[in-house]
Amino acid sequence: MLGTGMILALDTSTAACTAALFGPDGELLGTADEVIGRGHAERLMPMIADLLAGHRADRILVGCGPGSFTGLRVGIAAAHGMAIGWSAQVHGLSSIALLALAAPSEEPVAAAMIGGHGELFVQEFAAGVREPTGPLLNLKPEAAAATVASDLVVGPGAAVLVQARGRGQALDRLPSASAALALPDSLRTLRAQPIYGRAPDARPKAA
Repeated sequence: MLGTGMILALDTSTAACTAALFGPDGELLGTADEVIGRGHAERLMPMIADLLAGHRADRILVGCGPGSFTGLRVGIAAAHGMAIGWSAQVHGLSSIALLALAAPSEEPVAAAMIGGHGELFVQEFAAGVREPTGPLLNLKPEAAAATVASDLVVGPGAAVLVQARGRGQALDRLPSASAALALPDSLRTLRAQPIYGRAPDARPKAA
């Protein structure tokens, strides 16, 4: 495989399996976006192999969440495995910030993902560069409705939040790795480890 300063970005936090390849100057060389629901483990590596076409990346950006526990583990494990095999750098990116980039940039936006137990992952972002204007929250829809101020809400949980609030615009979108380099540096230079947003359901048994 040839290393040419390429950057590989991927995200498996939602029903989407998404990957993108960038050149050394940040130009988008190729992208793959599939809505698969489950089965990221089976689809991700063939997708990346097709995208790379015999090349390798010198830097890997992987979505760290929040989102599906299983999906996050698949993506992060794959990123670390490729980084070892290629002697590449690996960094994490905020999956919910990547989702925010799916909305028009001219106005503030809240990104909303479906969490467990009927809850939502929500975070608000500024217009333009999409810097966060509030913390990542994990709330019931009614609590999220009382907390989120942005009129525009994007993501698989957008309709739930807007319905609970009774106002606003919902955009049902999924994240695309093709937007990864548009994230602020602070949101794509994270440690490549899961951001679960809440405690996992499975807990160790008491001794």
